[in-house]
Amino acid sequence: MDAVSSPTTMATQLSRKHAYEPPAIPDRLYFKIGDVARLCGVETYVLRFWESQFPQLKPNKSGTGQRLYRRRDVEMALEIKRLVHAEGYTLAGARAALEQGQRSPSSRPDSRPVPLGGPQAILPSAAGQNNRLDAVAAAVGRARAELREIAALLGAPAQPPARRRSRLATLRAVSGSLFPS
Repeated sequence: MDAVSSPTTMATQLSRKHAYEPPAIPDRLYFKIGDVARLCGVETYVLRFWESQFPQLKPNKSGTGQRLYRRRDVEMALEIKRLVHAEGYTLAGARAALEQGQRSPSSRPDSRPVPLGGPQAILPSAAGQNNRLDAVAAAVGRARAELREIAALLGAPAQPPARRRSRLATLRAVSGSLFPS
């Protein structure tokens, strides 16, 4: 068995293949879309598509309409690439992961400091959990009601369109000539 086909060598090759090393971002104020594409290792159309899919990725535009990425935009593009390409997230999953990462721990409703004490102190309060479940149930109920209304509208028999009367009045010919005298 040679060194290339040994299981330990193959495992290290695989781990190096999937390891993601972000490139160094130059110290500049603005980056053009081509520069960001080179840094990320993707095509420019991919960056434009990501802009439509990720609200966090919003480059400024110059007076001529050219995209100008700031450092935080470049970092966001690199993070999107890491999530999608290296971690295997779908675009929706990457969007959700980025949204969770942007929220501060104090802004999440379930993040409270854990009090010292017994196991009851660690468990979330039942009242808070019930309130969240009630809110979710109410939202699902509203969505169901709206869907029922839509289904009723779509299932209703189509009304025939009202018959329109002709705007042109029929002229009776008094004589055989088009121009009466």
